[in-house]
Amino acid sequence: MKDQTKILYTLICILSLSAIKAQNPIIQNIFTADPAPLVHNDTLYLYTGHDVATPEDTNYKMADWHVFSTTDMKTWKDHGALLSPSTFAWATGDAYAAQCIEKNGKFYWFVSTFHKKDNVSEGGAAIGVAVSDSPIGPFKDAIGKALIINEMTTDMKYGWDDIDPTVFIDDDGKAYLFWGNGSCKWVRLKDNMTEIDGAITTFKPKNYIEGPWVYKRKEIYYLVYASEGTKPEMIEYCTAKNPEGPWTYQGIIQENVQNSFTTHPGIIDYKGKSYFFYHNGSLPTGGSYRRSICVDYMYYNKDGSIQKIKQTTKGVNKIK
Repeated sequence: MKDQTKILYTLICILSLSAIKAQNPIIQNIFTADPAPLVHNDTLYLYTGHDVATPEDTNYKMADWHVFSTTDMKTWKDHGALLSPSTFAWATGDAYAAQCIEKNGKFYWFVSTFHKKDNVSEGGAAIGVAVSDSPIGPFKDAIGKALIINEMTTDMKYGWDDIDPTVFIDDDGKAYLFWGNGSCKWVRLKDNMTEIDGAITTFKPKNYIEGPWVYKRKEIYYLVYASEGTKPEMIEYCTAKNPEGPWTYQGIIQENVQNSFTTHPGIIDYKGKSYFFYHNGSLPTGGSYRRSICVDYMYYNKDGSIQKIKQTTKGVNKIK
């Protein structure tokens, strides 16, 4: 009888778990943007921005960066705000797009915010890096200064072009930092992940606006980014045989999103499936400055090209 009870209990648990359905947006208790997924020890961690603008605001207000985690792609744990611009003594302003990546047992969180006007920089967007021994912190400023400042790139004649960092580590261990608004920029990183190694290269993929995401799959390198498309913003992409290019334009993979004129890609394989993270403005009182992160399946053709993303935002009512 005891064995039958145990079997029945196990079946109830399995059925209960299978009944859990993921719902887009996946985070519904706060407004989140700029998703950056990371898989570590069978857990998927999601690093996000945090919109705190009011419904009446007409510009971004991004207080800090949060971390969420899941093991089933359905239930998400909020680990809280683990980093903010105030973590960096040189920084001021908002918590723009960021990405965390692991190397040699340490976790490096590359962030974009703004630099104080001082004897180092006249101000403008800048990229910093925080470090931790754990994917959920605590994180601290890794170098006590910005890694990239506005004065290091001069092709765009405004102060907000050095945003949206993404880091890719190739099979040979070489690390590359990509970023940029208006133009895409890249530079090698040294093995310590906190110093650049060589000159910065600038280029302009077709329709590029911002938000690059770089990764490798089956010997193909992918550069995915927010683009002007036929209406700002969509997601388009290029491919290459080398992370240093040249990059070949491939097309649009995501059309406009609901109720937001920006979107932002985050791509990862997890437990045998490919996932495409992005943000829209679909939560109640949401919009372009009060965004919400969603995720959908991502599919490839046999030649490695990416199929169009099918957005599956459903009705939600968590945030008032």
